[in-house]
Amino acid sequence: MAVVKKYNLSGNEMGQIEIDDRLLQVNANPQMIKDYLVAYRANQRQWSANTKGRSEVSHSTQKPHPQKGTGKARQGSLAAPQYKGGGRVFGPKPKFDQCVKMNKKEKQAVIKHMIAQKIQEQHFHVLSVNDLTAPKTKTIVEFLKKLDLLQKRVLFVGKGFYEFEVKEVDGELEVQVVGEYMDREILIRSLRNVPKKSFSLLPSLNGYELMLNQDVILIDGAMDEFKAMLEGKQNNE
Repeated sequence: MAVVKKYNLSGNEMGQIEIDDRLLQVNANPQMIKDYLVAYRANQRQWSANTKGRSEVSHSTQKPHPQKGTGKARQGSLAAPQYKGGGRVFGPKPKFDQCVKMNKKEKQAVIKHMIAQKIQEQHFHVLSVNDLTAPKTKTIVEFLKKLDLLQKRVLFVGKGFYEFEVKEVDGELEVQVVGEYMDREILIRSLRNVPKKSFSLLPSLNGYELMLNQDVILIDGAMDEFKAMLEGKQNNE
């Protein structure tokens, strides 16, 4: 059984959480991981660069100078690329269908492999934020100092799905969240001014973030959802 340590905001260990080794056994080789990272970075590009050629720029159709008698080379249009404001030769154009495809099972295998590696190297932690009732950057900084993570790149991961219920309050219907939604929002605000720290929702967790950050801290309320993801009950991209 793999073991993950659980901490409170004071940096004190509250216990250990066991994760079945079966959930961390994946077949992901270095080439698959490289293919995933290359595909992810390529798919983040917008491919929106666009330049105008000589047939697209707005210019007069008048010749720059007479064809003969000037001693200059003949010119046909001010839209030629050698003139200021002329069209660009072989400039970038929007590209379509540039998505690099990768099988869903391969993506999931890479993400699970990176998570398993973090757990084995003891770079994966669980944090209880029950005591964080208001945004407090100082509290988060003290916690990171206690774990010697202040100067490292750290990714906080929170629960992505919450249950909602409709209640009648003073004759009006209100939608209320059942769960730790406010704890997550308070944590996000507390992290805003701390450098090298980022936050991600568990359903949108990707291998590039796991590779970029040295340590991962999972909010305790997302543990059940995290185990469900390892079992393949959620789709990660």
